Amino acid sequence: MDWKYLFTSLEGRIGRQSYWMGVLALYGMTFVAALLDNLVGTASEYGYGIITIVVTLALIYPQIVLLAKRWHDRGKSGWWTLSGLVPVIGGLWLLIELGFLKGTDGDNQYGPDPLKY
Repeated sequence: MDWKYLFTSLEGRIGRQSYWMGVLALYGMTFVAALLDNLVGTASEYGYGIITIVVTLALIYPQIVLLAKRWHDRGKSGWWTLSGLVPVIGGLWLLIELGFLKGTDGDNQYGPDPLKY
């Protein structure tokens, strides 16, 4: 798996496996940042501190890239990520659409089928 491509390029498509690996990596980095905050003593009463905040802000772009590529695999624009802003239903829709539904078979306007290469 090409991690640089996964988190930096808005071009192309990724399948469900790559998507979930990317999600786990992003959550893992955030978890490590929270642990460091607790070890260093910078964690607030809410469980996060300056390290977690900086890491979370730094991971916004990679997360957007990951979501956009998954939307591309479903044959839709990355702008569909904004549907996650709809309270309750938006997050559930993202989970189902990106996490569980199969991508478009064959090539589409966003690139070749990631399962074939």
